[in-house]
Amino acid sequence: MTSTPTQNEEAATDHLDDVEDGCGCAEVWEHLSEQRADDD
Repeated sequence: MTSTPTQNEEAATDHLDDVEDGCGCAEVWEHLSEQRADDD
C-alpha cells in the first residue's frame, strides 16, 4: 500500500525541496542556514 502525502505533510517539508535526495545532515544544515541568511 502506497500512501500519498497530505497537504500538511507537503507543507512541512517544503523548506527541503531544493535539497538533493540522499544528502547528509551537513548538507541539510548548510541549506537551512543559507535560507535563514536570505530571510534576514
